[in-house]
Amino acid sequence: MNLVYEKLMTCVKSVKEKVDFCPEVALILGSGLGDYADEIEIVQTVDYTEIEGFPTSTVAGHKGRFVFGYVDKTPVVIMQGRVHFYEGYPMSDVVLPTRLMGLLGAKKIVLTNAAGGVNFDFKPGDFMMLTDHITTGVPSALIGANLDELGVRFPDMSEVYSKRMQEIVRTTAKELGIDLKEGVYAQFTGPNYETPAEIRMARAWGADAVGMSTACEAMAARHMGMEICGISCITNLAAGMSKEELNHKEVQETADRVAKQFKALITGIITRLGE
Repeated sequence: MNLVYEKLMTCVKSVKEKVDFCPEVALILGSGLGDYADEIEIVQTVDYTEIEGFPTSTVAGHKGRFVFGYVDKTPVVIMQGRVHFYEGYPMSDVVLPTRLMGLLGAKKIVLTNAAGGVNFDFKPGDFMMLTDHITTGVPSALIGANLDELGVRFPDMSEVYSKRMQEIVRTTAKELGIDLKEGVYAQFTGPNYETPAEIRMARAWGADAVGMSTACEAMAARHMGMEICGISCITNLAAGMSKEELNHKEVQETADRVAKQFKALITGIITRLGE
């Protein structure tokens, strides 16, 4: 058996032994949204450390657990703390949680993150809906033997982010009075922030925001046929766009400042997805 698939199925079995719950929607929480899962109607939680073979996040401030419960009446599984490629895990481990949530029953996934703005029209505190992504800066999550049980060898990526879900995000943002930006997200490895030259390159590629997560998870979710939407909180302008030095404290402060709006947006989206 493929070792990646074997590890995935070990994790699925481990979770199913602890939880009897079938989610419809999966949600991965980025910076500033970490406590969102604490505010829903929780049915059960599973710490990552309780799951056999599961990769655990080493990033300070990232809780490490799955939360199962309801947003309004929609059954959800929430990943409270994600695993990043820069922590040293192979990409197959980084996307393992995404695949696991799909195998637990989630057909739709909402990906969130904190990102650096590359588009000069963006400012810290803006929300950007992902319309597409660029993964040239990271290894593909699908390298290696194909997991035939999940999807085809050469999956189509012409619509990674569901147009139907994009419309739901637009409608929800408009109702909440949120000025929603739209654009392309480019993933780099991190953990260092990009250089000004790399940001100019990303802009030339057509990117509007950059970050260290999300696109690889979207790729894995698309491979297995999940419907995807992604939202970035623009926490800072990327390197070379201002005289400020980049630091994680600024990212966290901006994410925390707009967290209330971000939570309202996520709740509205998931509620609509469950209708």
